[in-house]
Amino acid sequence: MSTLRVEKMELGPIATNAFLLWDEKGNGEAVLIDAPPFARETVQSILNRERLAIRSIWLTHGHWDHMGGVDDFDTKEMEIIGHRDDQIMYEQPEIMSTFAIPGLDLKPVQISHWVEHGEELDFLGRKVEVRHCPGHCPGNVIFWMEKEERCFVGDVIFAGSVGRSDLPGGDFKTLERSIRKEVYTLPENTMIHPGHGPDTSVGVEMKSNPFVRS
Repeated sequence: MSTLRVEKMELGPIATNAFLLWDEKGNGEAVLIDAPPFARETVQSILNRERLAIRSIWLTHGHWDHMGGVDDFDTKEMEIIGHRDDQIMYEQPEIMSTFAIPGLDLKPVQISHWVEHGEELDFLGRKVEVRHCPGHCPGNVIFWMEKEERCFVGDVIFAGSVGRSDLPGGDFKTLERSIRKEVYTLPENTMIHPGHGPDTSVGVEMKSNPFVRS
């Protein structure tokens, strides 16, 4: 049986998590979930080590620390995934200058595939469900791999915390609703891979998250 490999990397100026996914018995294709600024060197070293090539970049949302490194990759043959509610941040990243690292040169990201809530992606025969979870920002999505019991959530929820809702486009009540409806309805043993900090699980956060409990 083939095995999904997941390499977690803490990258960029504010320690943003990015994840490289591939099948150890696959065809050498990989998916990168989020691309923080200056991510390319670290990611490329893993690609070289494992003899992989990135097929697609899946962006959980349009904040600079999750998409600012896309331009450093050769994306001509890549599918770039994002949600249209964050389109202005992808296409006009300069609007984030008030809350980005000063002096950071952010380049627009050309999304080739706008995903929608409930859409199913295919990764080497594995079903990946997209769930729209606004509140931290309008276009945050999560990627749930049911059989692998993993969910990549961006900045919706963290171990013992939740994403900020005080940035432009954020709203705590909307975020709380997203967590209850789209995260806490996942099986409790689902591993949560957040955009910052350590991994956690749905069950742990339902019981102990001080911001949103079930």
